[in-house]
Amino acid sequence: MGTSSSSNTSAVSLCFQKNNPPFNYTLPIASQHFSTIFTTLGLASNLFAFVVLVKSYQRTQSRSRSSFLIFLGSLVVTDFLGLLVTGSIVISFHSTHFNWKELDPDCHFCNFMGISMVFYGLCPLLLGATMAIERFMGINQPFSRPTNMSKRRAMSTVLVVWVFAGFIGLLPVLGLGSYHMQIPGSWCFFSITSEPWDLTFCLIFSMVGLLSLAVSFVLNTVSVVTLFRVCCNRESVQRRRDHEVEMMVQLICIMIIASVCWCPLLVFIAQKVLSNTPLNISRLLLWIRFATWNQILDPWVYILFRRAVLRRVYPKLNRSRASIMTLYPSFTTTLTKITRTSVDN
Repeated sequence: MGTSSSSNTSAVSLCFQKNNPPFNYTLPIASQHFSTIFTTLGLASNLFAFVVLVKSYQRTQSRSRSSFLIFLGSLVVTDFLGLLVTGSIVISFHSTHFNWKELDPDCHFCNFMGISMVFYGLCPLLLGATMAIERFMGINQPFSRPTNMSKRRAMSTVLVVWVFAGFIGLLPVLGLGSYHMQIPGSWCFFSITSEPWDLTFCLIFSMVGLLSLAVSFVLNTVSVVTLFRVCCNRESVQRRRDHEVEMMVQLICIMIIASVCWCPLLVFIAQKVLSNTPLNISRLLLWIRFATWNQILDPWVYILFRRAVLRRVYPKLNRSRASIMTLYPSFTTTLTKITRTSVDN
């Protein structure tokens, strides 16, 4: 009986073994309002972006543009749900200061939040890489695949990404790593230690994220170079290229935002488990907040970097019916000369 009781106690308190609340950790005054302000801002931004995308989707006549908007819409929905799920838990803790051990003695709630943090963290990175692959194939190898990805195929691809991210999030529950309460007691995340199983999962999480960013960078760079290389002066092709340029501008902005927001956290996690150094809580919280900015800034890419907005900023585009690339004529001319020279050589 004594052994069974001890075993049950150990199982119940698994997520509290490494960090056992309550914590003697004083939060800065501003940090208590950080979650509320930025969660509200992020939810409003993503909701506005979703409305913009729905209207664009209804007006578009291009199948390739429709599939790209499906990817963007799935990214907006993912960011919105990620902020809603994780933000509501953190805000509730700051508002009520509930006792995690009394509310969640079996660690189900803690595991749910840990899974959510991993799932909603990896999904934007994986979707960004998926969009980069789709645009790379559409621009660089248009004859090796159907020119226009069907809407059903785009939706199926999004589901595969979601399932893959969900599977990675479930690994700690299945025994590869573990989710634990994190200081200051408002959130749960996987354990960042050098123990074999924890180290393995930490490296999986970091490598998947960094590999997604690397794929996005390489393929987007090649796609941009190719897009400038095929520039011509015929207006019919020019209009079609406007759609391609618009999509690439949005995709590059998404990649830059994701890289700036996520690279510090991904590198920090990998470096900590490989060097076996003590975890700096303040630094971890800082990089988690950096990553949160990704979900807040992403929707503004779809809101601001549209041709309709660019024409309002640069009215000459609407009168001349020129390409949006004429926003930077000298840059475009230089790139065209370089690419033509490279082709001639």
